[in-house]
Amino acid sequence: MILVRGGRLIDPASGTDAARDLLVDGGTILGIEEPGVIRPEAADEVIEAAGLAVLPGLVDVHVHLREPGLEYKETIASGTRAAAAGGVTSVCCMPNTRPVNDCGAVTRFILERASVGGAVNVFPIGAATKGSEGEGLSDLGELVDSGCVAVSDDGRPIGSPAVMRRVLEYSRIFDIPVVNHCEDLGLSAGGVMNEGKTASALGLRGIPGASEEVMARRDIALAELTGARLHVAHVSTAGAVRALREAKARGVRVTAETCPHYFLLTDEAVERYNTNAKMNPPLRSAQDRQAIREGLADGTIDAICTDHAPHQADEKEVEFDRAPFGIVGLETLLPLSLVLWREGVMPLMDVVRRLTQAPAEIMKLDRGRLAPGSPADLALVDLDAEYRVDASLFHGKTRNTPFDGWTVIGRVERTLAGGVTVYRRGHG
Repeated sequence: MILVRGGRLIDPASGTDAARDLLVDGGTILGIEEPGVIRPEAADEVIEAAGLAVLPGLVDVHVHLREPGLEYKETIASGTRAAAAGGVTSVCCMPNTRPVNDCGAVTRFILERASVGGAVNVFPIGAATKGSEGEGLSDLGELVDSGCVAVSDDGRPIGSPAVMRRVLEYSRIFDIPVVNHCEDLGLSAGGVMNEGKTASALGLRGIPGASEEVMARRDIALAELTGARLHVAHVSTAGAVRALREAKARGVRVTAETCPHYFLLTDEAVERYNTNAKMNPPLRSAQDRQAIREGLADGTIDAICTDHAPHQADEKEVEFDRAPFGIVGLETLLPLSLVLWREGVMPLMDVVRRLTQAPAEIMKLDRGRLAPGSPADLALVDLDAEYRVDASLFHGKTRNTPFDGWTVIGRVERTLAGGVTVYRRGHG
């Protein structure tokens, strides 16, 4: 048994923010008590958590682990090590691998690799259509039976409204969310960054915010028609936030996520053709950034994730037009999200909720909470530790982040997944 003693337990699911001791037996939380109730001799190991916050392990519902097929960018082993270093104990991995995860065989391969070399829990998301080509539907039943928790063609939008409707209708049988990358390719075709003054100054073709809003509104209408569960990925625009807010007011079964780069950066980060600030959807305007913050604060946007998308340095060190979209984010997710609390955008409890309980509930995972009987997934965090992000020290395979060199506050000291220490600062 393990006793985690003297920490400040913050658990949005129960509303707890207080000093508590926590006893772990195997991979499960056995008990949570006020300080001193659990005797140290009851445990085989005592973890001193004085001065630290004890959070549920973070749940990231949008991660690209790249395996199978793109292991030079990331592997399940390296990606989950990065997750552990960031306090993330559960990741949902997107299907745009090679081959695409559109069948049970690929899903089972991912889970087998995770069981052998993964540091944290891995929950696959299957492809909604065969090969993620937006035409024939994948066998959703086979994907779910094999372990998928949702379906998506992420990286590509499902362009056909008829196909999207069929996916949504099919998904209702299994009550899983359909995750769509909301982008109208007719509006965004050829674009490489946000349409606006910065794009004009740099001579780069822009992607208008309407590209996201148009597709989000289409998907919301189809979710309303079918009664299915829609999850809107990586929201970046004020228009999409408005559409989501209106849909939720009508009772549509829609949830949404965003990423730290959308509430911290704007398209001005692309100046000097910084390819580490190139992602899809792109960084938007200051007005969009403010709308994202407001959407998080009022619950319109349910979850914060990373859209962790690793690329090797030589892939990014090319002309901006030719560089791939995407940045890494697992090891900076928590401190960057805590900016919302420090700047008074939302209370600490709500920030933690967007990183734990809410994403777990979207994917119906038994994670993201601290309670007797729950899996012992914990992040021990020094909320007052100030440090500089050093991408050269990342645990994943790549370094493509626009936050290298940023000063942040809030450092993960130790991560436990299933009661096992999978990360401890200064111990490899």
